[in-house]
Formats: sequence, structure tokens, C-alpha cells
Amino acid sequence: MKRSAIFLEVLLIVALICGDSWAITEHLHCKRTRKIVSRPHSVTITEFGAVGDGVTLNTKAFQNAIFYLHSFADKGGAQLFVPAGRWLTGSFSLISHLTLSLDQDAVIIGSTSSSDWPIIEPLPSYGRGRELPGGRHQSLINGSNLTDVIITGGNGTVDGQGGVWWEWFNNHTLNYTRPHLVELINSTGVVISNLTFVNSPFWAIHPVYCSEVLIHDVTVLAPLDSPNTDGIDPDSSSNVCIEDCYISTGDDVIVIKSGWDEYGITFAHPSTNISISRITGQTRSGAGIALGSEMSGGISDIQVVNMHLFNSKHGIRIKTSPGRGGYVKNIHISGVIMEDVDIAIRIQGSYGEHPDDNFDPNALPLISRITIKDIVGTNISLAGLLEGIPGDNFSSICMSNIIFTGTSSSSSSSSLSSSSPAWKCSDIEGYSDMVSPESCEQLHKDIPEDPSKVCYGLYDSLQQEKHYDSELMASKPDQLAPE
Repeated sequence: MKRSAIFLEVLLIVALICGDSWAITEHLHCKRTRKIVSRPHSVTITEFGAVGDGVTLNTKAFQNAIFYLHSFADKGGAQLFVPAGRWLTGSFSLISHLTLSLDQDAVIIGSTSSSDWPIIEPLPSYGRGRELPGGRHQSLINGSNLTDVIITGGNGTVDGQGGVWWEWFNNHTLNYTRPHLVELINSTGVVISNLTFVNSPFWAIHPVYCSEVLIHDVTVLAPLDSPNTDGIDPDSSSNVCIEDCYISTGDDVIVIKSGWDEYGITFAHPSTNISISRITGQTRSGAGIALGSEMSGGISDIQVVNMHLFNSKHGIRIKTSPGRGGYVKNIHISGVIMEDVDIAIRIQGSYGEHPDDNFDPNALPLISRITIKDIVGTNISLAGLLEGIPGDNFSSICMSNIIFTGTSSSSSSSSLSSSSPAWKCSDIEGYSDMVSPESCEQLHKDIPEDPSKVCYGLYDSLQQEKHYDSELMASKPDQLAPE
């Protein structure tokens, strides 16, 4: 067994170092989205009367500056520069062919007066505000039906001053759903980069019904006990790349969504072709990477590679329930390192409330072709809690090259504490290979000879591992050969 463990650890290290070539080649759109855009026209927010003292409300200055820049949309676009200072403002809307650029010492501060965050209609794929019936507060930085919009800077800051919103939420005194920090709707060619987002009232960055989105080199921070402060939420969006981010929040680090129950089913706008890589983060109540629970429009073709998650409730999580409909399929997650995570992998078929009583309880979700591989976790309380829906088994759940060590105080223990079972599974089907501690019996212990038929994206990576395996065995047969 000792040799087998060494063999498993070597393969895992090789996989993590070499990366997942299959996932990389599938997402060439990430390279296409990363391009340098030069704006021939630029203005500074102070030219429109803004005062960066942290007290003066500058909403009109932002609105007037952006209105002025409309005239340059067909002339190569324009840049609105925010210099050093503390710029208090309510919600303002962006335009196409615009770069909003923050100096490294610039802080855009959200007003603590709810009247400075207007009420807008609910998203059609949700049918109502996510937290309360009716409308919702408009995000601090927002835009709709845009093309070619960039939010960037020299690591300047956007501060939502969410504390007052969290207090209202916890005290049940809100009349409408809380606002995001950034929400772009039905937009194409979006770049958000080199900024820090702190204290969002609700989800921090929310691209919804968008395509060709690149989010990179951003930091998202909120207290670990702040309610529902997700980091980045691509929602009913396609061709999205999220790279090189640090996120520490009160809820999911990154979560992919696509509409809520009958509204998401009718709107039918999936989240697809999304690449997530090189993310570090923590969350005490959410997950490092989550899918759902609002997934009624469908989620597919998702690649996650190279994440470091620590001090978190969940590592990898899929959330759904009867009434959701839709699907989560063709998911490939690899190269994840976890430390001090309560539940490493969780798939949950009975999660979340419904927008109203008009949902169809017989609208069952399809959860299939989920590949999770090359994962290592230390101080893990529970390796996996995988629960499908009775009569609606979640299928083709494939796990490979996974090592979890637990919270046992015994120095000689190499598996999870006996006080907490390693895996709990029900109403699922799939395969596992080289998983320690051994996975549940519902995951067959031998991956098929042609895994491409059941395990999304696993075939090419397994072929590559066999090649590395042969080389390692040839070079160090005495150390690596299993008993």
C-alpha cells in the first residue's frame, strides 16, 4: 500500500505540474478575448465637477462624463479616468466602447443611501428579485446591451460599503433585492481586470446574458460572515474566462448560474464554454467553485483548472433541486488544492428555495458527465457528499487521481477521521480511479476502456497520464511499482 500511495502522489504531482492540455486547447477564446484596446479620447472625472473627498456625492459627475463620451463611440471609443481620491457615488451606467480606468489610489465608494441605487425590473430568467418578490436595486457600476466595455486600472478599488446592506438584510428590513457591485447585462466584449472589489452589498461581479467576457487579475474581498457576497457569478453567459484572481468572501468564490425554475426554463439561455483558472480563495459558508443552484437554463462545457482553496465550507459543489429542470453537464475540474475544507466535493439534489408556487415539481434536472480529477486536500472533514434525486440519478460522475487526508489527530493516520465517513453517496452513478480514501460503491472502481463515452474530457488526459506512467515506471520501477 505504501508503494501504491507513492505512485498515486507522483502521478498527481506530475498532472498538476504539466497542466491539463485538453482543457487549455478547448478554450482558445480566452486568448482572443485578451487584447490591448487603445482609446484615442480620454477625460478625467474631475473635469465634470467630481470631488474625491469621500463625502461629496459624485453620481451626476459620473453620469455627465459618460453622457459626454457617447460622442466618441464611433471614433474609437473613449476612456474615463478616475484619479487618486475617494469618489462617493450612487449607481451609474456605462456605454459601449468605453474604458473606465482607476488610478491605483482611486477608490469608487458606493453610497450608503438606498435611494442612490435605483429600483429596476427583475431579470427575466429569475422572474423576480433573487431575495424578494418584485424589482431589485441597480448595481453600482452597470450597463445593458453594450459592446466593447472595459473596467480596469492600476489596482484601484471599488468599495460597495456593504455593511449597511448586510444589516438591512439580517434585520429583514429590505423591500427589494440587494444590488451587486458590477452587473453587465446582454453585453459582448467585456473585460474586467486589475482592480480590487470590496464589501459588495450582494454578489460582487455579475455578467448576465453576456458573451466574450474576460475577468482577470482581480481581488474580491468581503467579511467571511457577510451574507451572500459571492465573488464572481457568470449567469446565462457564454465564452467566459476567469483567470488569476484572489477571492475571499462570505459565500461562493465563483458560482455559475443560468436562471431560476420556470423562468430560467422559459428564458432558455444557458451558461456554456466557461474557463476558470488560477484562482485562490476562501469562503466560510459557500464553495470555492459552485454550479447552481439557479441552473434552469442549463450549464455545460465548463473547465476549471488550478485552484487553491482554503479555510472553506465546501471545495467543489453542484446545487440543484426538483423544479429546476435544466442541466449541468460536460464539466471538467482538475488541479485543485484544498486546505482546511469541511466538505471537499458536494453534489446536492435538494438545495434551494423556489421563486413562487408556479414551478413544476416534475421538472427534474439532468446532472451528467462531471469529471473531477487531480485533486489534493489536507485537513478535510468529509471527502464527498454526493446526493442525487430519487428517481433521477445523477450519472457519469467520474473521479480520478484524488487524495484527501483528514482531520484525525493521529499522526499515523493517512485517511479521514473514523468519526466521519469518508464518502456519503445516494442516487448517483459513475466511476472512480485512484481515489484515496476509497470512494463510495456507487462509483465503480474501474473507468471504462473508452471513458470518452461517459466521462467528459477524461480520455485525452488519461492517455497522457499513461504516457507519464510508462516513463516513470521505466525510470524508477522499484519505487513506483504497486504491490
